[in-house]
Amino acid sequence: MYSTHFFSNSPNSHVEASGNFQDIGDSHRAVTEISYLVNKKIINGVTSTHFVPDREVTRGEAAAMIGRSLGLNGTKRDTGFKDVGAGNMASGYIVELVNKKVISGYSDGTFRPNAKLNRGEMAILINRAFNLGGTNSSNSAQILMDKGIAQGMTDGSFGTNVTIIRSDFAVFLARTLNADFRVQSGDTSIFKTTQYVNVGSTTLNMRSKPQITNSPSNVIAKLTHGQAVSVASYTGNWAYIKVNNLKGYVDKSYLQSKKPSAVLPAPPPVAGNDITVIIDPGHGGSDPGADGFGFLEKNVVLNVGNHMKAYFDKTAIQVKMTRTGDTFPSLTQRAQFAGKYGGDLFVSIHANAFNNSANGQESFYYSSKAATNPYTNQSKALSIYMLGRMQEAWPLVNRGVKEGNLAVLRQNTVPATLVEMGFIDSATDIKYIQSETHRKNMGRALFLATLDYYYHYEGRTDLAQYYSVAGSSPSKRLH
Repeated sequence: MYSTHFFSNSPNSHVEASGNFQDIGDSHRAVTEISYLVNKKIINGVTSTHFVPDREVTRGEAAAMIGRSLGLNGTKRDTGFKDVGAGNMASGYIVELVNKKVISGYSDGTFRPNAKLNRGEMAILINRAFNLGGTNSSNSAQILMDKGIAQGMTDGSFGTNVTIIRSDFAVFLARTLNADFRVQSGDTSIFKTTQYVNVGSTTLNMRSKPQITNSPSNVIAKLTHGQAVSVASYTGNWAYIKVNNLKGYVDKSYLQSKKPSAVLPAPPPVAGNDITVIIDPGHGGSDPGADGFGFLEKNVVLNVGNHMKAYFDKTAIQVKMTRTGDTFPSLTQRAQFAGKYGGDLFVSIHANAFNNSANGQESFYYSSKAATNPYTNQSKALSIYMLGRMQEAWPLVNRGVKEGNLAVLRQNTVPATLVEMGFIDSATDIKYIQSETHRKNMGRALFLATLDYYYHYEGRTDLAQYYSVAGSSPSKRLH
């Protein structure tokens, strides 16, 4: 029997349990695919002991399973559908899939999460979710059959209007995600087509699974220009290939049928194109942060963050922001952002408040050896340069560089700093905070401080050219 720890797939269930799937023995036709999906926490049991393979799949359950397979945010929330409340276990996935136009509701404002899903609807959902190309139940079903993902019924039809059961849904989803499960015919080898890698002077990542979301999947090999690969199938933009005895996925846009010509030596790298800076405007959404004199922290820091980004946009240095609008990523989501999106440096922007009785600027880093973030010295140096440039921009009280036990620093995995630009409830500091000109100057200061860190601490003298976009030059070595 297959043993696991799981949550029920039922959208309204909160039961956690462990045990054996007594109805999925080693001889069950779908045991391999079900085990594969359970291990990846995509599909679960109905009770602590039963998978219930013949139970019909509902729209809510389908949304949850497809959402998990895509790595979407399943946090429960309001959906806008009158029959799917924020407490529904599938609510988060429903919102995400509706936004991605994978699934939709009905004209009466309902989603009908408990309605049974038929095989034709399943085919459309999988085609939309994984960009396989189908637009209706007929051609979506044909695509699934052509790819060896689905099979027809015993009567020769696809069974478009037949309600799909849990074991069949598991099989089709597993085959979509992993081509090793797909149906083969004729030649026992599914890797029949030879293609060649065309990447010029760079390399092509071969991954353990399609990189469907922004979250990177494991890179298992690096392929070189002109290398021959054997292709079995395509899933959206991804090709399932074999090189020697290694199987995995590559972006199919880098494959071609003819061997490419040799390439000239690569030109020198563009300065800074290997760097990604994460800008984290604090608070947002339902969390306004501090307030004073009619100004909210969440709006001020987003404005400064946008100015900071505007300077980076004039360089080859990449920038990603934890929020670009009035939203509220959680502290954990912010701390994990750099790791998730390939960031190299993290700057969290804030404004302070203290009963109209304090003012000035400060910056923070985290130094405990127990922290996830091992970059204590780098974070401290970054914080020093941040405060130095903030003092140049706004001549406020210098409150110093401090150690701070703050989640976005403590849980981060790259050099990270949190800056407090000033006190929003201070009659002195607000003169700068309320001014668009001064806020732009602060964005410039944070941009320059980042360059200072890389130029002095990391020794990246190739970045010196970018000081000119802000009409400045490297600061003195401060740390």
